[in-house]
Amino acid sequence: MSLTRLRVDIEKRLGSFHLQVQLDVNAEILVLFGPSGAGKTQTLYAIAGLMTPDAGEITLDDKPFFRKHRNGPALNLPARKRKVGFVFQHYALFPHLTALENVAYSLWRQQDAREQALALLERMHLTHVAQHYPHEMSGGQQQRVAIARALASKPQVLLLDEPFSAVDISIRERLHQDLRTLQAELNLAVICVTHNLDDAFAVGHRLAVMQEGRVTQMGPIETVFRQPASPKVLEILGIRNSFHARVVEVTPTGLTLDWDGLRLETPPQSASIGEMVTAYIRPEDIKVIYPDRPLMSAVSHNQVMGRIIGKQSNSNFQTLRVILVNHHEVEIRFPSYAYTPLSLIPGAEVKLSLRKEGLIILHPTYPPRPKLNPS
Repeated sequence: MSLTRLRVDIEKRLGSFHLQVQLDVNAEILVLFGPSGAGKTQTLYAIAGLMTPDAGEITLDDKPFFRKHRNGPALNLPARKRKVGFVFQHYALFPHLTALENVAYSLWRQQDAREQALALLERMHLTHVAQHYPHEMSGGQQQRVAIARALASKPQVLLLDEPFSAVDISIRERLHQDLRTLQAELNLAVICVTHNLDDAFAVGHRLAVMQEGRVTQMGPIETVFRQPASPKVLEILGIRNSFHARVVEVTPTGLTLDWDGLRLETPPQSASIGEMVTAYIRPEDIKVIYPDRPLMSAVSHNQVMGRIIGKQSNSNFQTLRVILVNHHEVEIRFPSYAYTPLSLIPGAEVKLSLRKEGLIILHPTYPPRPKLNPS
């Protein structure tokens, strides 16, 4: 089966806001991620035909359904002819229609509309609510009805705007699985807008980070998360533990940084002696050192003392906030079952290792975060 390939190259001025988006989407789930006002929903509207760009081109399998001020004749197919399904953030179900009638709405000209709608409800595990009205269904059920309705027209592209925002965690996990299964079975190009990184990791194959109307980085989710292209992407992704440091040594085995008195070793990266750089380390790459055990090679670098100033726990992870000897704060995250012999409570002194392989240099640099006052 050939890959569905959606190409988007558009721009649109909305007052002082300038949307300029370039995207390529294969048969996959691409997650659009970014702050409110970045242009994510407007991008979906343009693809669906609900907003007309000022210029650009949108093609599906190299067949255009929008073109303006580009090579070739101008074109703007109406939404109903674009083979695009849209699941709105608040579902947009018809309140006076049952689940079955909502799904069958776009099939009303077909003799077997009812049978097709029932099959879609069965696919979404919803046959038991076929005769229920939206107000009689849970948020998760309404969301799945909305997805079934979007699939009724047999789209090649499925757009979802914050599809998991109004459902609890157990329903979200089921929706994650359903969406991945549907995408694979139907060979769909899916674009999913979300503010939640957990949702992005659960459903997405690739991540496109949007900021102020533009895509600032796009790639496999794990790659984007581990290698942000800029400090701004790092900030948008909410990655902790960024800091400003000076390069004091460059060798074939790596760099040595001076972070306000702390010497830290990094893997080989592009930098020059004397250069001020922005570095970061993920909370999972900071390890607590057991005081009474032999030192393992994984924690032999970048050892530093600190004091715990905050702790949060849930069923899966624990997060510590630690102030270091140079008066900067770092965040540490580890599974709840780890370090159980240690008393990791606020006020306790701890010895940490900032994993050498986990220290990443970003370019260009940006101003350092202020120091915390020691207490």
